[in-house]
Amino acid sequence: MYNFRKSLPVLGLLFGLMAVSPAFSQTSLASRKPAKASSSSTTAPKKSGNPVFPGWYADPEATIFNGQYWIYPTYSARYEQQVFLDAFSSPDLVTWTKHPRIIDTASVKWARKAMWAPSIVKKGNKYFLFFGANDVHEGEIGGIGVAVADRPEGPFKDYLGKPLIGQIHNGAQPIDQFVFQDKDGAYYMIYGGWSHCNIARLKDDFTGFVPQADGTLYKEITPQGYVEGPFMFRKDGKYYFMWSEGGWTGPNYSVAYAVADSPMGPFQRIGKVLQQDPQVATGAGHHSVLQAPGTDRWYVVYHRRPLGETDGNHRVTCIDQLFFDAQGNIKPIKITNEGVEAHRLK
Repeated sequence: MYNFRKSLPVLGLLFGLMAVSPAFSQTSLASRKPAKASSSSTTAPKKSGNPVFPGWYADPEATIFNGQYWIYPTYSARYEQQVFLDAFSSPDLVTWTKHPRIIDTASVKWARKAMWAPSIVKKGNKYFLFFGANDVHEGEIGGIGVAVADRPEGPFKDYLGKPLIGQIHNGAQPIDQFVFQDKDGAYYMIYGGWSHCNIARLKDDFTGFVPQADGTLYKEITPQGYVEGPFMFRKDGKYYFMWSEGGWTGPNYSVAYAVADSPMGPFQRIGKVLQQDPQVATGAGHHSVLQAPGTDRWYVVYHRRPLGETDGNHRVTCIDQLFFDAQGNIKPIKITNEGVEAHRLK
């Protein structure tokens, strides 16, 4: 008969080796049934998270230059502290690099405060940055200016030495400018606060505007509910005109849109597509729209206010996806804390 008692010391030694020997442990694990896929193969794709970068920033315009995503926002602070603009670039919508003070009031002698809502285009080998300054009212110096640089991160210098638009036309405060290039190559500026919106065709050199058929420079295209923050893009032959409505410091700040066959309209309001979610954030508005080239990926870049924030200037920049239905209507946008998946440009 097997002498089990005599074998106990040997068995103890064997079990001890099993417990401490890495070689034994690895061999033992390898001999087991195949495990489920490793964490490296099931890890969720990287996401941007919202906000996409730290700091108080609002009124973001998103665009693409030189194979990189760019965001140009307003620095969200008291008007007297808004004396510069920063920019941010990313290769994938997830990792962002800050480019500080791409322009400031030191390089724009007529601007003193309230540098707002940058809009940027590349023409030739130059980058033209349009901005509002001074929160101008009738009879004051300020309005919409334009600056120029050799690179998207600047530094930008004042292009005209004076505002491009410095007066009130059709009741529209000269702020919140967006520059839109039509399919024929013509550039249009769409702008306006105080619940009025104008469109004007820019001269080729961006030094002024081309008169319209009736001889006027500024055509009012204000749709129902418009307050500020216009944006336009073209899809499937249609012109999507979007804007912000409600009060910018309140929870009900939001974005609505209309569709027309021409950038001149007429525009009939369809409805809201971007607004607060009391479980996520409030005051979602003043946005831009971005399409990843060669894809059907559309994004909305906007600002919102974190839950619990009461300071009107405490706004952050976020990104979420934008979808269309079969009829080409914009679906209601879901604002998230997760943001969007990484997407590199080809």
